[in-house]
Amino acid sequence: MEILVMAGQLILGLSILVGLHELGHLLAAKAFGMRVEQYFIGFPPKVWSIRRGGTEYGLGAVPLGGFVKISGMIDESLDTEQMKAEPQPWEFRAKPAWQRLIVMLGGIIVNIITGIIIFVAITYKNGDTFLSVNDAKYGIVAHELAQQIGLRTGDKIVAINGKPFNNFNDVLSSDVLLGNNSTYTVNRAGEQVVVELPNDLVDKFSDKKSAPKFIEPIMPFEVGELMKGMSAEKSGMKPGDRILSVNNQPTQYFHEVQQIINANKGKAVAINVQRANQVKTLNVAVSPEGTIGFYPKSLLKLTTVNFTLGESLVRGTERAFSVIFDNIKGFGKIFRGEVSASKALSGPIGIAQNLFGGIWVWDRFWFVTGLLSMALAFMNALPIPALDGGHSVLLLYEMVSGRKPSDRFLEAAQRVGMVILLGLMAFAIFNDVFKAFY
Repeated sequence: MEILVMAGQLILGLSILVGLHELGHLLAAKAFGMRVEQYFIGFPPKVWSIRRGGTEYGLGAVPLGGFVKISGMIDESLDTEQMKAEPQPWEFRAKPAWQRLIVMLGGIIVNIITGIIIFVAITYKNGDTFLSVNDAKYGIVAHELAQQIGLRTGDKIVAINGKPFNNFNDVLSSDVLLGNNSTYTVNRAGEQVVVELPNDLVDKFSDKKSAPKFIEPIMPFEVGELMKGMSAEKSGMKPGDRILSVNNQPTQYFHEVQQIINANKGKAVAINVQRANQVKTLNVAVSPEGTIGFYPKSLLKLTTVNFTLGESLVRGTERAFSVIFDNIKGFGKIFRGEVSASKALSGPIGIAQNLFGGIWVWDRFWFVTGLLSMALAFMNALPIPALDGGHSVLLLYEMVSGRKPSDRFLEAAQRVGMVILLGLMAFAIFNDVFKAFY
């Protein structure tokens, strides 16, 4: 069922974004009097279509994409027959270069506008809920990856890159993970210690074995939701229980419970819980994976800040464009060899698994869709033949030099671009499958 939910979210999200992207091309082309022959969401074979105003609108059977076919334009269809005839007034090639450039940028512009609208709406609706540094007063849990760079459980991070901060989430922000020579300043038993982060730290986050194991706040907790049919529920554990000890070892924080349970995989443990004014002892079987089947409910105080519409416009726009800036930083790390491309790049399978997840949560769906909208705009702006950015570079050359590239050159560039894109797509899908099983 989780696979269906992940696939459904991915298909819906990409269909919305691709549909809007291609709509940007269509509207710009029609505004300049160009004939748009086809507008499709999805790739052939055709599932359904209808013709309106000289344009065929339809749905393709392969949902991860779409296209607009504009008369007189060499595109991914590589239909060059019409290019042999004299240019007609309604064709793409007959229009001024500046109009053709706007048509090519239409999809990117619409994706950017879509991403901004989504992030502004999310910011206005939900505000910002976070754990402040002052409320993360018990320090951090340093997992193996954190310990490797010099952090210790109980450290309190008081500055990032030498600057104080308020939001605990900032310790894992893109400025830290995608930046260079980042540092944490920690309070360790009253002493100030500077911990340097390696520039390839984000590469280790791409490893599925260590990605979730870095740092988290030390968390007092009570038992939250129980998993149906798991041993915690069978033992009589209830939401709201406070775990006092496991196998007579006192526990106050969630990571302490995790450590003891993980050390008793496949065994039974005695858990003392406080329920109202009573203390009960429960015998709970630990799974071979080291779980008993409950979600912790944090007792750390969270801070919520709400924003006016004007503030949401500013913050939402900043959040949207931060996706593009983060992509630029990420590509920079790949080119410098600090991040492995095989770990950093994901295809549709990786996006569905790592971003959407197996539970349909509308807030998360729209957040990921907004993120993908900005990422799609960035990727399409890359100067690769067959992408909007590649077409735009050639049009800018024409505008500056006054010389239009020949149709033969444009056809060759389109073929090369298609080979590059198909190769990247094949690499991303193979990489997703490899990471899922190895």
